[in-house]
Amino acid sequence: MPKTFGSQAVRYGLSGFVSKRYFKSERKKETLMENSLVRRCLAETFGTFWLVFGGCGSAVLAAAFPNLGIGFVGVALAFGLTVLTMAFAIGHISGCHLNPAVSVGLTAAKRFPASELLPYIIAQVIGGVLGAGVLYMIASGKPGFDITGGFASNGYGAHSPGQYAVGACLIAEIVLTFFFLVIILGATDKRAPAGFAGIPIGLGLTLIHLIGIPVTNLSVNPARSTGPALILSMFGGGSWAIEQLWLFWLAPIVGAIAAGIVYPMIAGEPHDETVVVAKARAASN
Repeated sequence: MPKTFGSQAVRYGLSGFVSKRYFKSERKKETLMENSLVRRCLAETFGTFWLVFGGCGSAVLAAAFPNLGIGFVGVALAFGLTVLTMAFAIGHISGCHLNPAVSVGLTAAKRFPASELLPYIIAQVIGGVLGAGVLYMIASGKPGFDITGGFASNGYGAHSPGQYAVGACLIAEIVLTFFFLVIILGATDKRAPAGFAGIPIGLGLTLIHLIGIPVTNLSVNPARSTGPALILSMFGGGSWAIEQLWLFWLAPIVGAIAAGIVYPMIAGEPHDETVVVAKARAASN
């Protein structure tokens, strides 16, 4: 009896020890998951900084450079290259959204958990503002620099490069964002060739810039619009970009949600991917 009792005591004691170790392990895994989200958000901030700094920087610093300016084509290519390069640099860390509309569209398509949407958007906006801020620090170092030229901000009506009316700009941003998200969803579909998604996505962004720059300076990205608009208003460029910013949040998000709904209907993509990811994460805890 004592032996049996002792064996049971040892078993219960071991069980208690394992239980304590288990809960410590659980807390550690939860911390790792939190840190993982932090790292992913930092990657999104870093990547969105690069997108705004590289894309808008090409417009502010290089587009109209005397005799050697890169023009609309160069600016469009620069935006595409920022996404292409970041897709390979941080795609494996955060998914390389770099754009609140992309995150929203992926959520609508059940490709991205809604619980992580707000942290991603905040990180992207911070990156966009920081990128525009550093760009201003460089651009303002040139004698005669005039931020009232627009600072690559997006606009409609009198602030549209081609003087396009608000309705035309709204339609353009919705349609171009829709097709950009369709490209993203298709290129990252599990049935698509793996490892090459950054190429069609980068080229797709280049193409839609070639179409949309004359209309709105092209946004399809609320973070890209917010950064230059804030810097423009802070350093004497006027408040018009902030006043018109609503369109460059509303239209890209509407287009992205539409793509997130339509693409799975066309492609027959399962709608439960987020549930599967959530279950996998829960099982790993």
